[in-house]
Amino acid sequence: MRILMITPYPPSPIRVRALHLLRGLAHNGHTLHLLCPVHNQAEARDLESFRPICAEIIGVPAGRSSAIASCLRALPTPLPLQAAYELQPALVAAARAAIISGNFDVVHVEHLRAAQVALAATAGLPAAPPLLLDAVDCISLLFERTLRGSPALTSRLVALLDVARTRRYEAMYVARFAGVVVTSPEDAWAIETLRAQRGVPTRSAPQVVANGVDQEYFAPRDCPRDPATVIFSGKMSYHANHAAALFLLTEIMPRVWHERPEVNVIIAGAQPAPQIRAFARDPRVVVTGYVPDLRPFLARATLAVAPMRYGVGIQNKVLEAMAIGTPVITSRQTTHALAALPGRDLRVAEGATDFAHQISAMLANPQYCRDLSDHACQYVARHHSWAASVATLENCYAHAIQSKWMLI
Repeated sequence: MRILMITPYPPSPIRVRALHLLRGLAHNGHTLHLLCPVHNQAEARDLESFRPICAEIIGVPAGRSSAIASCLRALPTPLPLQAAYELQPALVAAARAAIISGNFDVVHVEHLRAAQVALAATAGLPAAPPLLLDAVDCISLLFERTLRGSPALTSRLVALLDVARTRRYEAMYVARFAGVVVTSPEDAWAIETLRAQRGVPTRSAPQVVANGVDQEYFAPRDCPRDPATVIFSGKMSYHANHAAALFLLTEIMPRVWHERPEVNVIIAGAQPAPQIRAFARDPRVVVTGYVPDLRPFLARATLAVAPMRYGVGIQNKVLEAMAIGTPVITSRQTTHALAALPGRDLRVAEGATDFAHQISAMLANPQYCRDLSDHACQYVARHHSWAASVATLENCYAHAIQSKWMLI
């Protein structure tokens, strides 16, 4: 197939979903064109790395000021701010020109942030190819959980401002796009529920294309682990990761240190806020910032923890730790997107006291950690292959092409 993929940012090792879907589609022989905004030199370098697998790369310069202007224009309208953020004339024009000239079989649109760009680019075209939306997550569900669980006033205000309009927009997904895919059954259920509540007609429910893991890259390593080191990883500028890191450092670890003062903590991920960096004054806490390769940190850690206070979709940090053989303790909400069995493949904790107790108990039981590690690796191998996800996506493309209908 000839496929145009429109994303709201260049795929990268941090934004792994589009990265691995593109690689898998290229491996299967499809002709790929990639279009996205480029906000800085780092993103420009990320985009250039796709030239070996893409027939065409279209990077459209974009800036924060134009994104803010787009959001301000959207404020008095029903359009969600997330959908307005990248709705800039240059990006819409580039997408429209590519679609008119590209003779594509399908246009793959990633995330709510690119959804309106694709709809605007195809508006009025008499023979537009079918649009398949990879919504990734249900963003209104994320906003609802942010309102309940975020310790940051700014995050709660943004969620409050956009949750109602995002619900309305997501309810219309299946009517506006020829197909919709998400990362987890919970997100599919949430979007389908929004559609049903508003009586929006549909021919196809959202489909699940789960995130995979590069199991060669995140393979277990034969190296000694630190005796008492806990790691939390993820892009720290993401508000849910910031909230989880604060929860770990302010509520969980003081309880652990009361019993085991020798335990060390690694916070690994790009763009930690000053509030997180300040914890590195404690010699037991390492805040890495961006690291080009997370694997050495995961491979040497005794445990990986994901004390998410809220979130949606699949947590890649959990899958990557499991794949490399680092035992995982995570919050129950994180497991809703997984088929992993608590107690066998990973551990589930709720609340600071429970997390602290399980961390201490697992540090005291190396054999159980080894058993958990073995089962985790087996689980990821069975359930989270990118090749399987790409095959599912190809079926969704075929269905979208066969079921092409008039867009609302």
